[in-house]
Amino acid sequence: MTFAFTFCPTSRILAYAYKRRHAVRYCGSLHMHSIEDNRVNYRHFHTTKVLNKNVAFKLSDIGEGIREVVIKEWFIKVGDKVQQFDNICEVQSDKAAVTITSRYDGVITKIYHEVDQTALVGQPLVDIEVDSTADDESSSDSDTESKVEIFKTQSQTTQKVKVLTTPAVRRIAAQFKVDLGTVNPSGRNGRILKEDVLAHLNMSADKSNEIPSALSVEAKPMAMSIGSVKIEEILEDKIVPITGFTKAMVKSMTEAMKIPHFGLSEEYDVTKLVESRESLKVIAQERGVKLTYMPIIIKASSLALTAYPVLNSSLDAACENLIYKANHNIGIAMDTPNGLVVPVIKNVQQKTILDIARELNILQEKGTKGQLGLSDLSGGTFTLSNIGIVGGTYAKPVIVPPQVSIGALGKIQVLPRFNSQGEVTKAHILTVSWSADHRVVDGVTMARFSNILKQYLEDPYKLLLDI
Repeated sequence: MTFAFTFCPTSRILAYAYKRRHAVRYCGSLHMHSIEDNRVNYRHFHTTKVLNKNVAFKLSDIGEGIREVVIKEWFIKVGDKVQQFDNICEVQSDKAAVTITSRYDGVITKIYHEVDQTALVGQPLVDIEVDSTADDESSSDSDTESKVEIFKTQSQTTQKVKVLTTPAVRRIAAQFKVDLGTVNPSGRNGRILKEDVLAHLNMSADKSNEIPSALSVEAKPMAMSIGSVKIEEILEDKIVPITGFTKAMVKSMTEAMKIPHFGLSEEYDVTKLVESRESLKVIAQERGVKLTYMPIIIKASSLALTAYPVLNSSLDAACENLIYKANHNIGIAMDTPNGLVVPVIKNVQQKTILDIARELNILQEKGTKGQLGLSDLSGGTFTLSNIGIVGGTYAKPVIVPPQVSIGALGKIQVLPRFNSQGEVTKAHILTVSWSADHRVVDGVTMARFSNILKQYLEDPYKLLLDI
């Protein structure tokens, strides 16, 4: 039996035709006409307004085996309206700082954690009152065209309000005070890409790493920043939980001490390097880069690793295979407000000294602001630590698992030395300390590697020939 449904004038739905009965809830009177026998049945019905739905926004798995994080900063408060991809908070894992973005449009109704509290993966961070779905509307064929126009207008309005982009792009926009609503998107589904913001600013990709004068980044003398020491008098015992990077260090160093280390120390006379840098830094400044010693040492280390690739390898978990790494991903130990971190400059073998200098400055700035991500801190194959920035000379560096070697650079000192004619001269001496995994690296290999690096740094012209 076929029924025709006709609604009273108070209803916004004019007509429907169904081949079978459907349960319908709507405001008005429902007239059911039987086409076969013209019997008319009257039924009254109504609807109840759909209430907004509270959704628990849970902390998703952010990878790398991380099960808990510490809340470092909230970007929202109860009552704030948020849209998809808006920043919710910044969390600190034991490996990196991560910005959490919203997956919903709605209003924040509850925040579960205070700053510096621990949040677990899979547990709620906030409750969001999700916008209710608009009432379904239908019309006759004569109204179809007008509804399409209304839908297009609503879609355009939504696109103007909702900005789809990544936290990195939002950070660039914030640095240069750009309203993302005024940027023309070129990405999929209207997503704003980094290139869109740069085009809006009439900037090149290289200049995007430059920060406005108020936040300008200048290269430090070496790769680590000196943190200010805050003296706090402890009047009574207190318990401080081990979290964040400190927790990562506890885990990493516990594993590291299972490795049989051996050490080697050496002095490099870098007088010619000091002289060469004075000339090179002028050329680098003309290209917008301040050149320090560290990028030169990093590049020279990469060339030495090419000669002795075993130092750029790692052992597998079962200690049955040695994995030689094709890329020279060199980690640089840095002192930051969050503790000691080791960000990684990847593919050093393919980069110029100026490329390395630019990337090193960016990593320094991120480390100072606590913005280093997982990609910045992972994938290292070899590590250098600059203890000289705080006045050290010799050290016994600890290997970062699963790597097999690490170097510690002391400060460059001006000391008296004998030249080839037996005369006492002023020399710039760099002290270097090496540690290696004695299971796979022997002392001779480490010494030969050090000798190659010594040649490059004592005579920069040899380094030039091999770049």
